Amino acid sequence: MTDSVWWKRGVIYQMYPRSFQDTNGDGVGDLKGIAERLDYLKWLGVDAIWISPIYPSPMADFGYDVSDYCNIDPLFGSLDEFDRLVEAAHARDIKVILDFVPNHTSSQHPWFLQSSLSRTSPRRDWYIWRDGKPNGLPPNNWLSQFGGSAWTLDRLTGQYYLHSFLHEQPDLNWRNPAVRAAMYDVLRFWLARGVDGFRVDVIWLLIKDGRPARNARGDRRDAKGARSIRRARPDRRMPNCATTRPIRIIGRMSLAFTGFFLFTAPTSPKRTR
Repeated sequence: MTDSVWWKRGVIYQMYPRSFQDTNGDGVGDLKGIAERLDYLKWLGVDAIWISPIYPSPMADFGYDVSDYCNIDPLFGSLDEFDRLVEAAHARDIKVILDFVPNHTSSQHPWFLQSSLSRTSPRRDWYIWRDGKPNGLPPNNWLSQFGGSAWTLDRLTGQYYLHSFLHEQPDLNWRNPAVRAAMYDVLRFWLARGVDGFRVDVIWLLIKDGRPARNARGDRRDAKGARSIRRARPDRRMPNCATTRPIRIIGRMSLAFTGFFLFTAPTSPKRTR
């Protein structure tokens, strides 16, 4: 299979490292465990491995709350071990895809810690902060994907911050060019280490309605920088996870990210009699 089409017809094996193979006896799978099974994966006919988040994280959401996008959580290993894994995978003609989590960070990420220091913090606009209603309630009725309000009050600064998932996962402000530039640098960091592509987490949530609306909508402007990276590395791909959102939203975002994968959950038609 040529490099230009591997992502179209290749067999992609999703790997949850925490439960894959533990090599040091701490009860948690690790990068060495993945490396030890590469020959088996090759025998299975796997063309690429998609590794769930392995970045440093407080693990409030099992790694989807990232506190450092350019490192490896010691729970799983080190950057040196990751580099050796990529080299070993490529020696067996196996591609390596990483999970990229651009919608939100951990509340322990240095960016958010700086953003929450004061309303005048240089990184205040890296996240989505809003005043509450006059009665002290959240800015609107947006809900977290995990239930409850999508807004949490920061008592130090007296404003609410948006989190589409846990309150430990504040949403980044993708309307801020500095945020987009920083996240594109993350992609370049891993591409330079030999990563072959990314599975992009919850891409439909990146851009929120800037007005005090009741429901959020997507926007296509966040795709421009990522497309420029894709053009520079046409052999790499960025899968998008889309599972429960309406098809019309999935379609709009997939048009914005022409050439990227879409993983969609099958839907069952309603039964009629």
